[in-house]
Amino acid sequence: MAEPKAGAPPAERPSRKEGGAPGGRKQYFRRRKVCKFCTEKIDVINFKDVKLIGQFVSERGKILPRRLTGTCSVHQRALTVAIKRARNIALLPFAAAI
Repeated sequence: MAEPKAGAPPAERPSRKEGGAPGGRKQYFRRRKVCKFCTEKIDVINFKDVKLIGQFVSERGKILPRRLTGTCSVHQRALTVAIKRARNIALLPFAAAI
């Protein structure tokens, strides 16, 4: 039969959850991102408003995801459609020039 491992019994060992963050780092409170369109009560996202839409496009021309921008799912879908329409009529670039 296998020998039991030496050391403190499981009841006496400190659990990993008690020590806080790994490595002794302190966890900081991250402020929850809020949808810009909901707070400013913007109902319709117009594809001609390049200044507004341009904030949600990266430097490389990619659409930024919800987790980075904080937009809600309803407005993210409308924003995606507006960005794609603006690209098709050359108001926004499809990709950045290298």
